[in-house]
Amino acid sequence: MKKIGLISDTHGFLDDAVFKHFEGVDEIWHAGDFGPNVAEPLAAFKPLRGVFGNIDDSAIRAEFPEQNRFSCERVDVWMTHIGGYPGRYSSYVKPEIYTNPPRLFITGHSHILKVMFDEKIKCLHINPGAAGKNGWHKVRTLIRFCITDENIHTLEVIELSGR
Repeated sequence: MKKIGLISDTHGFLDDAVFKHFEGVDEIWHAGDFGPNVAEPLAAFKPLRGVFGNIDDSAIRAEFPEQNRFSCERVDVWMTHIGGYPGRYSSYVKPEIYTNPPRLFITGHSHILKVMFDEKIKCLHINPGAAGKNGWHKVRTLIRFCITDENIHTLEVIELSGR
């Protein structure tokens, strides 16, 4: 079993509460738009996987790919910052997502928390919303979940204090 802490759109702001909420996780996954001074403390705290976002600089882009496809507990995971969501996938992911769908598709960018199952391709889509202070969102959010033997379970949405 792997316990995952999912975060996105920090835009250079890393709330101390993230460390408390992710204390029991095995890995942290960041769905892009890290901004400065975020990746290093997260990686020092827990193993970190991520993708770069549209605001990220060359240092983040050198460390993290635009798309990250990997297996976790035999679940095919695809993470990208700008990927859309069921019924409205981004044009650059559409060909792949319909011909070779992952089991779990993670995006960021919109600052809108979404957990949706795409029945057409049998894929769970998660966007953790935004954990940073920049943007139009009113509530900063994180997600925790577990993956065990091909099952994604125990998903929790965590609301951080206001912007």
